[in-house]
Amino acid sequence: MSNTTFTMIKPDAFANGHSGAILDKIIKAGFRITALKLTSLSAEKAGAFYAIHKERPFYGELVSFMSSGPLIAAILEKENAVEDFRKLIGATDPAKADAGTIRKLFAENVGRNAIHGSDSNENAQIEGSFFFSALEKL
Repeated sequence: MSNTTFTMIKPDAFANGHSGAILDKIIKAGFRITALKLTSLSAEKAGAFYAIHKERPFYGELVSFMSSGPLIAAILEKENAVEDFRKLIGATDPAKADAGTIRKLFAENVGRNAIHGSDSNENAQIEGSFFFSALEKL
């Protein structure tokens, strides 16, 4: 169990003006933000971040989407952070997400699903380090 996780408010949610409401839900769920930045990804950087999915049929569309506009990256802290955050954001497909979850409230569809959340403690560390240097983390 880890006390940190990584998240991104994706370009769709940012463009639709949902960033503030999403951050509010995260904070009210008891997460502490220990690093936060507004940034964007080039297609090359998005491809590197999602390299694990390179052989999947949706990879090209994912890279294109994630490099389509600004996003907000953050490292969050809370006991049992990864599991609790996955519950807060809901299922990847917002049609299958529980009521009140971030994806149920703010996602458009399975491809434009508003937010990313690390799926393991190991990936939370890898993903957080992709966006933040040691000097940028509390």
